[in-house]
Amino acid sequence: METKERIMPDKAVTLIDLDDIIRTRAGKKAKYIPGFLINGLKRLIHQDFINEYLRQGYVGVDFCEHTLAYLDVKVKVDGLENISDLSRKYTFVSNHPLGAIDGVTLGMVLGRHYDGKIKYLVNDLLMNLKGLAPLCIPINKLGKQARNFPQMVENTFRSDDQVIMFPAGICSRRMKDGSIRDLAWNKTFIVKSVATRRDVVPIHFIGQNSDRFYSIAEWCKRLHLKFNLAMLFLPDEMYRSRHGEYRVVIGKPIPWSTFDKSKSPQQWAQEVKEQVYKL
Repeated sequence: METKERIMPDKAVTLIDLDDIIRTRAGKKAKYIPGFLINGLKRLIHQDFINEYLRQGYVGVDFCEHTLAYLDVKVKVDGLENISDLSRKYTFVSNHPLGAIDGVTLGMVLGRHYDGKIKYLVNDLLMNLKGLAPLCIPINKLGKQARNFPQMVENTFRSDDQVIMFPAGICSRRMKDGSIRDLAWNKTFIVKSVATRRDVVPIHFIGQNSDRFYSIAEWCKRLHLKFNLAMLFLPDEMYRSRHGEYRVVIGKPIPWSTFDKSKSPQQWAQEVKEQVYKL
């Protein structure tokens, strides 16, 4: 399917400005954050590398596709025949092994398949990427936006867009047996899919981050840190994914009527999660 590339006018291109993000989110406490720490974070998130791409001004699905090209990432997709009926509205749920490339990849694959009619439910920090923002419904547990979030979710599920979710909420962690798997999945996709009669499509994204990332995540858990420190390393993980190859497996739709009262929504969510890992 061919679509015209959508590019933002120069004045609409917004670059990543870590100084501004910290001032906005930390408020008056921002002045106590040392400059050397902020500069270190800029290098960690590869601010210059990311901004070089953002200046190209791609928007929406084009943003996703050209991100993969910029990183020289190749993707093999299996199972598109399972969603050949373009008239159906689905909730796509995937494991979240990478935290960045997996989301962009699904945006490209499903966005092209459905001519851009997709919406993610994502961490509100991603709204700083203006090229990706039109595809996103931001999740924020604080402030005014948090009060509006339930209605935003309701409107999204009742829209004509395909809904993409990573029900774990955070990217995968290393288990005791050494495997890389999501933590427990949130039940929201079950509840909303049943309410709006959307069939659920399981997706298995095959890939993983570096050992360093999982070690940092493990130490955060051991130290009982409330702040998700590992998240700061996701841009670096994306940078490390350059020239990589990944595989996406799309399963057969699960009818919404499957999720009856024989199990709780939370139990159904974990069952779908297990189905994902069997793909």
